[in-house]
Amino acid sequence: MAFLFDLLIAFLIVVGSVFLLVGSAGLIKLRDLMTRLHAPTKATTLGIGSVLLASMVHFIVVRGAVSVHEILIMVFLFLTAPVTAHFVAKAHLHEHMRDGSELPPTERDSGWSTFDPGPGAPGESGTRPGPRGDAED
Repeated sequence: MAFLFDLLIAFLIVVGSVFLLVGSAGLIKLRDLMTRLHAPTKATTLGIGSVLLASMVHFIVVRGAVSVHEILIMVFLFLTAPVTAHFVAKAHLHEHMRDGSELPPTERDSGWSTFDPGPGAPGESGTRPGPRGDAED
């Protein structure tokens, strides 16, 4: 039975390492920030999650108890990685797009939420903020 757990732990570490390698290569090789965001937020997060899962299985088999540290790290990582990527992408859009008119249509009544106030939003005046958030009033 111990051999099966060792095999499972080794498999999780190898899978996690492959995801980490692919994520790191994507971070280096992809051409711009918006495509480069996918590498650390998806592949690398899954790689870290797999390695942490291997660590949890190891401590369950060796000590017979669940390690809370790995659970907390996984929760923190899976919560913060998408939020961080969202804010980096939003900052990039505001830095490099004048008013969002270069973006594809949303197929909704309202446009992109980072540039257009939603329908019924307070202060909706029909003017769009500039690239640094300075609205013309």
